Amino acid sequence: MFSKTVRKHAVVAIALAVWIPSVAYGFSVLWRYSMTPGHPASPPSKWPSQVAITRHPTQATLLMFAHPQCGCSKASLGELEIIMARAPEKIRVNVMFYAPQGEAASWVKSDLWETAEKIPGVTVIQDTGNNIARSFGVFTSGQTLVYEASGRLIFNGGITESRGHSGDNYGRDAIIALLNGYPAPSTTLPVTSPVFGCSLRSEE
Repeated sequence: MFSKTVRKHAVVAIALAVWIPSVAYGFSVLWRYSMTPGHPASPPSKWPSQVAITRHPTQATLLMFAHPQCGCSKASLGELEIIMARAPEKIRVNVMFYAPQGEAASWVKSDLWETAEKIPGVTVIQDTGNNIARSFGVFTSGQTLVYEASGRLIFNGGITESRGHSGDNYGRDAIIALLNGYPAPSTTLPVTSPVFGCSLRSEE
C-alpha cells in the first residue's frame, strides 16, 4: 500500500495539474479581453451642422465619449490629461458622458465624471439618451474624435494601448503630433487607432 506521504504528494500533484492549466486559461481569457477593441466609430468626415455642441472656429475640437461606469475609461481620461498638458492652447475639449433616459444623476456623475472635470480646459457634458454619440457614429467608451478648426475630421480612435492600460500609445502620440504640427504617423487623414472600452449602445 502507498504510504500517507505518497498519497498526499499524489493528491498535490493532481491538484497542481488541474490548477495550473486553469490559471493559464484564465489569464489568456483576460489578455484576449484586454486586447480586443470595441466597435469602431463611423463619424462624419466634416463637423455635422446640427449637433448639441459647438465646434470652436479657430482651434481644433476634441470630443471624447465615455460611459460613467466603465472602469477602463479611467485610463483614457489619464491620456487625455497628458494631451491637454502638451497642447493646452491648441484644442478645445468636450467629454460626453452617456446618460440613459431616467437614470439617476449619481449614476452619471460618477468618479470618472469628477476626474474629467478636474482636467484643465475640459468641458464635461451629459449626453442624455446617447444623442450626441449617435450624431457622431460612436459606439464605444473612450472613443476620441478630433476636428480641426475648418471642421475636417483628423483623428478617429482610442488613446490607450488596451483596456484600462495607461502609457505611451499610438493614438495619444498621433493627436499630440497633429496639434503641434509634427509629422503625423499617417499621411492619410483621419488618423485612426483602435478604441478599447465598454459599449455605449448595450442598452439600445
